Amino acid sequence: MMEFALPQSNSYLPSMDGQTVIVTGGTKGIGRHIATAFLEAGANVAVCARTQPDTLPESRGRQATFHQCDVRDAQSCRDLVDAVGAAHGRVDVLVNNAGGSPPADAATVSPRFSEAIIALNLTGPLHLCQAAHTWMVKQDTGGSIVNIASVAGQRPAPTTAAYGAAKAGLLSLTGSLAQEWGPKVRVNAIVAGLMETEQTELSYGSQQAQDELAAALPMQRMGRGQDIAAAALYLASPMALFISGATLEVHGGGEPPLFLDIMRRHTAPA
Repeated sequence: MMEFALPQSNSYLPSMDGQTVIVTGGTKGIGRHIATAFLEAGANVAVCARTQPDTLPESRGRQATFHQCDVRDAQSCRDLVDAVGAAHGRVDVLVNNAGGSPPADAATVSPRFSEAIIALNLTGPLHLCQAAHTWMVKQDTGGSIVNIASVAGQRPAPTTAAYGAAKAGLLSLTGSLAQEWGPKVRVNAIVAGLMETEQTELSYGSQQAQDELAAALPMQRMGRGQDIAAAALYLASPMALFISGATLEVHGGGEPPLFLDIMRRHTAPA
């Protein structure tokens, strides 16, 4: 199958020259791919995490700046956005990428755990959206917010119940903010499907299990960071000026329903 990569020439990318972009969780994984894509498109990119990484996203001699931030804390979110805005004089794009959850038994998981997961995946993005709105609404060109959601917010998410509920809430939040904040601020969401990451085995198990999951998808592979990065760049760019309140599903065609697999296994060949 043909491998995907962002084009090697900026002429094929939406121009983000001079724009200021914040990517939460942009030091590793999918967030790092997103940050790199915006750097390639000419943007000034700021990334955040709770701890300083060994390296930062870079492309063509340009590097992202790092800001320490715990997105679960409202004041930390405000400080991040204001620091980036003060450094560049504007905030054009916010990508709410930070998130995730380890598996946990819903019947016995502690309240503290659930509250932390919901803060990371829902209330944190809300605080960041509010902070970014303060800057974007004052700009002639407004701004764009892209929320990275998950298929776990559209279907049951056993062992990650709080995470799934938070991502469902993030999709609802996206539509509500798009309604309230238009036309100055566009707000969209990306629904990420089954994704390859640095620690794919923690989510999907053995390599054999990963291969079977990939084979079940219409695109015959799991998603990659570059896939989400390309979608985020599109939604934030001038190419999507009339797109707001939308949910872009980047899941390779989606997971096939279980009943089809059961029927195939129990249907005798003709």
